[in-house]
Amino acid sequence: MSNEEMISKINEFLVEEFEVDGATITPDATLKETLELDSLDYVDLVVIIEGNFGIKVKQEDFSSILTFQNLYDYVISKRTAA
Repeated sequence: MSNEEMISKINEFLVEEFEVDGATITPDATLKETLELDSLDYVDLVVIIEGNFGIKVKQEDFSSILTFQNLYDYVISKRTAA
């Protein structure tokens, strides 16, 4: 799967799971504000990422993911390393 395909897949599940307008998901937008995440939503997000991409997300890694670009980079790097 190419990087563009992974980003597209990430965006698709975010729109579906968090019921947001896909146009609001831009690389520089913040996850928390755009998706209106609370602490339970972060857990859901981690579970979705792990399920869709077959990677293990560490809590300490996820704390540095603030923007969608951070999320894309994280998933792509984990998938590449796997």
